[in-house]
Amino acid sequence: MANTTFSGPIRSESTIKTISKNATTGTITEVATFGDGPVSLSDGNVTLTNATHSGRVLLVPDGSQDNTYTLPAPIAGSMFRFVYAGGAADATDAIIITPGNTNFYIGGVTFLDTDGNAISSVFSNGSSNSSIQFNVPAGFDVTIMGLNTTNYQIFGNATSTTAPAFADQ
Repeated sequence: MANTTFSGPIRSESTIKTISKNATTGTITEVATFGDGPVSLSDGNVTLTNATHSGRVLLVPDGSQDNTYTLPAPIAGSMFRFVYAGGAADATDAIIITPGNTNFYIGGVTFLDTDGNAISSVFSNGSSNSSIQFNVPAGFDVTIMGLNTTNYQIFGNATSTTAPAFADQ
């Protein structure tokens, strides 16, 4: 397939999708969708997909229980931006996990402590942490980006009385 080079902006009346194509099987995988509005995640456990969630702002609700959001297998360039959308500090936690113990987070988040008036950084270990838990958040804006087929890069900030925590699943 030939490459197309554009000298001006690309316009679409709907959305723009980026894809990857398996060189052996020809299987097409959607990596990200750009141009759609935000996705309001449900108050419950959610398994994310690249086609629906990558490239869009994901609004995390003020949950009625701890909610777990499971990422799909990493693909280089996939992008998931999680934003806490509650109207007040949450009394429950938001947990974002990779699809398994062989997919890890690299990076960290800035923690803004609302009761200790401190700012600090919380980092993954880069070799086994596949879960991040946002404890009783007052707010967070975190981006998780697929680096390759194994790892996700994570960065952003979280505001709470309790620091977020990376862990193994």
